[in-house]
Amino acid sequence: MSTNTVGPATAGPVGGAAEDSSPGPATASAPGYRAGRTLPLRVEAMRQWRRRRTMVMALILGALPLVLIAAFAIGGTPSAEGGRVTLMDTATASGANFAATCLFVSAGFLLVVPVALFCGDTVASEANWSSLRYLLAAPVPRARLLWSKLAVALAFSLGAMVLLPAVALVTGSLAYGWGPLELPTGGSLPAGDAVPRLALVVGFIFTSQLVTAALAFWLSTKTDAPLGAVGGAVGLTIVGNVLDAVTALGSWRDFLPAHWQFAWADALQPQLEWGGMLKGAAVSVTYAVVLIALAFRGFSRKDIVS
Repeated sequence: MSTNTVGPATAGPVGGAAEDSSPGPATASAPGYRAGRTLPLRVEAMRQWRRRRTMVMALILGALPLVLIAAFAIGGTPSAEGGRVTLMDTATASGANFAATCLFVSAGFLLVVPVALFCGDTVASEANWSSLRYLLAAPVPRARLLWSKLAVALAFSLGAMVLLPAVALVTGSLAYGWGPLELPTGGSLPAGDAVPRLALVVGFIFTSQLVTAALAFWLSTKTDAPLGAVGGAVGLTIVGNVLDAVTALGSWRDFLPAHWQFAWADALQPQLEWGGMLKGAAVSVTYAVVLIALAFRGFSRKDIVS
């Protein structure tokens, strides 16, 4: 079976199993054919942008800050309980505080969903629609198809993570004013310094979610059920969070990506701390590289016409 392109289905020797036909010299030397030009990123991006689930996810993330503002307007200004101040207690101090609060309440689960959705739905949906074989018959090399879809899925995931704090920063500044970022530990960061810190937070959250992205992408190459890939990635991410809560595991929890998911809080300190974020990023990237490699290896051998 060819690992790059797929041709007309042919009957196999046992049970009529279909196999890929190997491209001949004519295909390889077809005038104007360039493997690197097949399935351009802009084409894949427009295909994904026009899908309804993209619009729905953008509306949900864009509406969350407005929902929180309405909740604070109805319930009143949050206050510290038991003398302990958290990000939630400083949510209405400024637009920067409100943006940080939105990231705090959504990083654990809400931001996992768009990552799993964009990365888990990308290949499985093509298989579900029976359009995957026709994409490869273009002919689009299998590696090229996966790289294009993975790059666009990660770009949309990053866009989702940028959208939420961006909307929160704008709406929060309108509702609570533009001012310094009040730190729960005491002190504050000037507004000019708060925005780069928030950008660093978004960057770390995206890096920490690479595990979910890679897991969803790998599952997407193994099944033609998009919901199975998305749900599997979200479910295993939740399992990781549960395991991290088991203190009996001790230092073994350091190898769980979930253990470092809130290490970005070190960026919201008077003195920026890198230790936890670097360890968390290293763990997440390691898992992601392994899972993406498995996705490419498995898909290169997969019979997509059966």
